[in-house]
Amino acid sequence: MIEITSKTIRTSELIDYVKESGAGAINVFIGTTRNQTAGKKVIKLDFEAYEPMAVKELQKIADRAVEQWDILSYAIVHRVGIVEIGEEAVVIAVSTPHRKDAFQACEFIIDELKKTVPIWKREVFEDGDVWVAAHP
Repeated sequence: MIEITSKTIRTSELIDYVKESGAGAINVFIGTTRNQTAGKKVIKLDFEAYEPMAVKELQKIADRAVEQWDILSYAIVHRVGIVEIGEEAVVIAVSTPHRKDAFQACEFIIDELKKTVPIWKREVFEDGDVWVAAHP
């Protein structure tokens, strides 16, 4: 499952989606909106994406992960639009027979997502806003 959505991400639904009888591990990465960056108070985040390309890039990343690790199932969901403090901006769930593969695959997916997927983040502060590069 790969999805770009403006709706609240239901993490428990993604965990249920990746459950497999052969899974000995489910690893979940949840990226949330924090309330500060470099000492400045963050009010909210605003994400934009070129959705058709973002989905294609996410699929390429997932395909590479499946080639490298024994992944039974995966779910990658990223929000667009306003994401309030404490809310999930991105959730990645991966099930594998063994925990090491689940951890490594999840880390790979989030790292590659930030490098290549056309999703942009705007941090909104009390005194303005700034577009943020994923890997400056």
